[in-house]
Amino acid sequence: MIKGHVKWFDAAKGFGFVVCDDDGGDILLHANVLRNFGRSSVAEGSGIVIDVQVTDRGRQASEIHEITAPVENGFGIEDPERNIPDVAAEVPLQPARVKWFDKAKGFGFANVFGSDADIFLHVEILRHYGLSDLQPGEAISVKVIDGPRGKMAGEVQSWDHVIHG
Repeated sequence: MIKGHVKWFDAAKGFGFVVCDDDGGDILLHANVLRNFGRSSVAEGSGIVIDVQVTDRGRQASEIHEITAPVENGFGIEDPERNIPDVAAEVPLQPARVKWFDKAKGFGFANVFGSDADIFLHVEILRHYGLSDLQPGEAISVKVIDGPRGKMAGEVQSWDHVIHG
């Protein structure tokens, strides 16, 4: 197992790269390996623990064991420039499905299973929890809170996080 961090990942291209402290060079992270972990995206700077295989084309991640949210500028959650709500531990994670998400606009919406009410998803909340993008129809888990304009996700996790977390 190798510990590193995500250099970048592009869900549209289906791959990205991981860097670690050894001198072996970048490690290819393919979308299929990420999907096997229950994710469709991962934020730049996220911590990651992976198994690596060496191929003719270089090193590739073969399995993900752990992903942790990025710590940006050394401040992480306490960064005063971020608007990450403090969500109470007793607020339950609820199963939801992404209605749509536009990474360029920085937001989207999801619906909790069994409800037509829209839940606002902000890109900073996704990044805070180690995600960078969501696909329409993707199953996720959200902690729903009251935002300035209605219901919003105060926490977003991959669906797999609830099952195995």
